[in-house]
Amino acid sequence: MEARFFRAALLAGIVMVSAGASYRTPNFIIQTASPQFAEQAGKAAEQYRHDLAIEWVGETMPDWAQPCVCTIQAGPNLSAGGATTFMFDRGEVFGWRMTIQGSEQRLLDSVLPHEITHTIFASHFRRPLPRWADEGGATTMEDISEKNKHHVMLLEFLRSNRGIAFNQMFAMTEYPRDVMPLYAQGYSLSEFLIEQFGRKEFIAYLTDGMRTNNWSASTAQHFGIADLGALQNTWLAWVAQGSPPLKLRNQLQPEKGPSTTAVAGGKLPRPEPNLIYHMAPRSQSSASPLGASAAALAPTPASASDGGWHEPGQPAVAATVTPTAQPIPPPIRTETGHPQATQGPSQTVIEWGQH
Repeated sequence: MEARFFRAALLAGIVMVSAGASYRTPNFIIQTASPQFAEQAGKAAEQYRHDLAIEWVGETMPDWAQPCVCTIQAGPNLSAGGATTFMFDRGEVFGWRMTIQGSEQRLLDSVLPHEITHTIFASHFRRPLPRWADEGGATTMEDISEKNKHHVMLLEFLRSNRGIAFNQMFAMTEYPRDVMPLYAQGYSLSEFLIEQFGRKEFIAYLTDGMRTNNWSASTAQHFGIADLGALQNTWLAWVAQGSPPLKLRNQLQPEKGPSTTAVAGGKLPRPEPNLIYHMAPRSQSSASPLGASAAALAPTPASASDGGWHEPGQPAVAATVTPTAQPIPPPIRTETGHPQATQGPSQTVIEWGQH
């Protein structure tokens, strides 16, 4: 959806609900047409804010200085999505504003927890997160029906050479033009890591990675996986199996001999790092839990210096990230989310603009 059209749609939505009901909680001002749903959404938002903060960072958040104004358009035929804005200024985050839409069920079980997870991340880190982690982590909070859509899209993106090599994905400071692969892949990788190591370890991983910008070292430290190339290949092998449930590891064990990662029903061999995964043609398919082929994601070795996805006949990009000096956050940034109306699942795309 074009940004101009989206802004007009948001303005129209605000006007439509401005004459409706308003429900105030300590951290939210809910504005929507129905007084009953305004109260329901307000109570749900506060509960999510409390529960998800504990789940992600281990403690509740203090009340914001000013409540988040949340404008809601609810309707059975509305696609789920939303826009969230806030600002960073010298370690402070403020100016919360949320505009969301969808059916009442999707608003309560997917859109609100997704958007509130963004606010928890912002309140905890006080700086922008890597795009894949911010969206991926938030998507893990959605209803299973929405998450399954991302699984289906992911397989299609990987088979059609729209996957993003991890060295590129981890270095992204802006959203790519082809944004949906980032959503699907970021969600899948977040799920892969969180299921095995838990949300708090995921947060610790992001903290270290953003502090040092050495994601390979942080990957080895927190997950016992050698580097980003090994993480990419291990994750791809899991996706090729149909993304089966993973068991939570209580602690990392020293690796002996060929490295492995636990997968429900047995052990999944971890491919050696720096392999290129060529996606099979769309016609090759087999049964999978999501109704799409995962078996088509067969690995093909390449030279040890290559890594990631690339167009046939083009050089691959090495799946490594070079350490750099600790980045200094800009003084003020604003986060804005836009729903992708042409896509099925609920999501928020975040753009950063200097003020």
